[in-house]
Amino acid sequence: MTGLLLLSGGQSRRMGEPKHSLAHPEGGTWGGHLVRVFEAVCPGGPVVVLGEPLPDRPALPRLDDPREGPAVALRTWCAAPAPGAARWWIVACDQVRWTPDRLAAWFRRVEAADPGALHWVMAEQGDRLQPLGGVLAGGLRPVLAGSGERALTRLALAVPHLVLPAEGSEWLDLDTPEDRRAFEAGR
Repeated sequence: MTGLLLLSGGQSRRMGEPKHSLAHPEGGTWGGHLVRVFEAVCPGGPVVVLGEPLPDRPALPRLDDPREGPAVALRTWCAAPAPGAARWWIVACDQVRWTPDRLAAWFRRVEAADPGALHWVMAEQGDRLQPLGGVLAGGLRPVLAGSGERALTRLALAVPHLVLPAEGSEWLDLDTPEDRRAFEAGR
């Protein structure tokens, strides 16, 4: 089984308002869109929100984000009890271009590359490593919980990992109002 860990605790400094609660062109919020995409691919898979609650899904299980960056947030989640899942899709609430088809294709690639669910499988797009949007083996949670690493990429590279080349806009964050306008105009 695969679970979803949705990061929604960013400071929203560049966007000016919380990204997880922005309206998605397909309805609901950005965070709610990602939950719907996940549920379309993994019905019944556990979902945990790490950060602020989603306005359109307030009943989802949630853990407070210590607001010290994504690496510390992930370590906090790894140290807390969580539903059992062989794999966890770890995605930030600003990676809102995911669709069920793209996620299903990514999960097929992850399962083919890591059939035993032993790695953090990340994408590399261009020369950029993408830990978020990647899939973490559930068995690596205790290792990450015990890490003192505060940088996300170094945290990801400190555990058994695989890097798969990837293309596609789903990997791109929406970080500025200009990014948001371009995304919404492109639909």
